[in-house]
Amino acid sequence: MQNSIFKGVFDTTTTTTIALNDFLLCLGVALALGLVLALGYTYKSRYTKSFVVTLAIIPAVVCVVIMLVNGNVGTGVAVAGAFSLVRFRSVPGTAKEIGAIFLAMGAGLATGMGYLAFAALFTLILIAVTLLYQSLGLGAKGSTALEKIMRITIPEDLDYSGVFDDLFEAYTTYCEVVNVKTTNMGSLFNLTYNLTLKEASKEKEFIDQLRCRNGNLEISISRQEMNTCEL
Repeated sequence: MQNSIFKGVFDTTTTTTIALNDFLLCLGVALALGLVLALGYTYKSRYTKSFVVTLAIIPAVVCVVIMLVNGNVGTGVAVAGAFSLVRFRSVPGTAKEIGAIFLAMGAGLATGMGYLAFAALFTLILIAVTLLYQSLGLGAKGSTALEKIMRITIPEDLDYSGVFDDLFEAYTTYCEVVNVKTTNMGSLFNLTYNLTLKEASKEKEFIDQLRCRNGNLEISISRQEMNTCEL
């Protein structure tokens, strides 16, 4: 019974063409798995409507391509070349988006080969594992929560190279000057730092200490945003 469930739709020695009912069955399963993948991706994630819709139909597209190739090496090479051109018509994505696309393609590949039960099992397991990792906060420790960009204005008579060193040592685990710019006819310096706070709860205390050093001039701290092309 178990072997019959996970048997491929096209696992017969006499199959030379794809029957309409088999085609519709595989396409329907691929669309259903794509919808499940899309709904799973939207859980606790930032997303766009276009990406979610695309993610929902990718398994069906891959499924149809695999069914039509059907062992033809020449057609397979041509399809691979055509799909590779898509890379040059799209912007780079985040690691999570790329992973979701590979997951959708894997589900579509399994469905297109006729292994519907394996495709469904694969999709459900991967979605469950992904949601579990997100709920556990895997990789969250020491990541973007404490990584900040600080912009601070100081008067020209302050030596910015070491004026805040003791404060950085007390409140941060990492600090680096990434930009120095003069402003207000050279009477002020605008400094930009990349830094990692030791404790998020002491951010206000850190700013108050900095204000005492820079004459209560402008200070801003914002969260670092990882570049979308980085993995």
